[in-house]
Amino acid sequence: MLYFYIKFLRMSIEDIQNEIIDEFSMFEDWEERYQYMIDLGKDLPLIDDQYKTDSNIIKGCQSKVWVHAEMNDDKISFTADSDAIITKGIIAILIRVFSNQHPKDIINADTDFIDKIGLKEHLSPTRANGLVSMVKQLKMYAIAYQTQLN
Repeated sequence: MLYFYIKFLRMSIEDIQNEIIDEFSMFEDWEERYQYMIDLGKDLPLIDDQYKTDSNIIKGCQSKVWVHAEMNDDKISFTADSDAIITKGIIAILIRVFSNQHPKDIINADTDFIDKIGLKEHLSPTRANGLVSMVKQLKMYAIAYQTQLN
């Protein structure tokens, strides 16, 4: 698992997104993709309990999703947790894409990879809304940290 995250320290957002698209294309059906997302959620770097507060809950999600962001060396690292296994997998994918990236890169990042893997169309409407809320919140953290850098 450590290799997994060290590897992504050096990759661009677009490279990580392309890798995720390739990974999802290897699966035959959505049952296998859901299982993969559950597995990704199990490997998620968990948020420290001190950050599991109401102020770190992402609004608009059906399940509880906590996200914490810190900036080190002009790059943001995210940790998260959720009380639902699929949701935990979704936030794990987003954190994999956006963690250890410069705020400006996160702000400017395209999220078309979500459509390319078919994720939004295979989620319930409330989970799809939650996914949009997660992306917005991660980008809001990036905006806040970019403001500090300016």
